[in-house]
Amino acid sequence: MKAERPVFLNVLKVQLPVAAVVSILHRITGVFLFVASGFFLWLFAISVHSEQGFNDIKQLLTKPIYAFILWICLSLVGYHLIAGVRHLLLDLHIGDSLQLGKISAYVVLISAIIASVLFGVWLWL
Repeated sequence: MKAERPVFLNVLKVQLPVAAVVSILHRITGVFLFVASGFFLWLFAISVHSEQGFNDIKQLLTKPIYAFILWICLSLVGYHLIAGVRHLLLDLHIGDSLQLGKISAYVVLISAIIASVLFGVWLWL
């Protein structure tokens, strides 16, 4: 009997469940936050060095590109925190059924979008 195996697996056509997408995005945001921690540490080091350094950082963040980078970083932190709480609850076997897992994944995505919008409003207003 010949096994019918796919010769070419197109990863872009694989449809993952929403819970898997949330989990993968949680890992990806963790990697990006690790890289962005250098940006945060740089901002922090300059801002605590002196009052002039703090004012320089405030002035720097008025430039659109740096404000956008900060908004992206804050959005990543928000998503990672919300998805991390979901994963901790799943580790405690709270909401680990198939239906509740799907609902909680959608709640994470919607909450992260809301948090991202709120971060943008807070940052630019």
